[in-house]
Amino acid sequence: MSTAAAAAPAPSLDDGPVLFFDGVCNLCSSSVQFVIEHEAAPVIRFASLQSAFAARVLPALGADPAALNSVVLVEDGKAFDRSSAALRVAKKLKSPWRFMGFFLVVPSFLRDFVYDLVAKNRYRIWGKKDACWLPSPELKSRFLN
Repeated sequence: MSTAAAAAPAPSLDDGPVLFFDGVCNLCSSSVQFVIEHEAAPVIRFASLQSAFAARVLPALGADPAALNSVVLVEDGKAFDRSSAALRVAKKLKSPWRFMGFFLVVPSFLRDFVYDLVAKNRYRIWGKKDACWLPSPELKSRFLN
């Protein structure tokens, strides 16, 4: 290992929001690409649930990355999952997508019912990859592992 690599700081949750996603799910990977294209400002960083970073930080927030069937947004020291995570991310997008954040007023049990239906069938409908999607060199700094 080079000295520069050894001196590089470990990724942190303190540097802004992190969206954890299923890296082998086609729907999830496409959703991450959609967020990247439509963010109002490039503030969200990304990590797959299969990453070493997820295994290191999510248990401290009460989440087991191996057991998750959801995206997780970690922001300001709090973890949000399922529809709450997706809608909080939507609030960071350009118009008209940011207005989807309005649905946070809908009770979470209703929102999560719909979210869970999609999540339960995501591999069957959209497929699954053998390996996690890899970002382009330009985007690599926004992905934590």
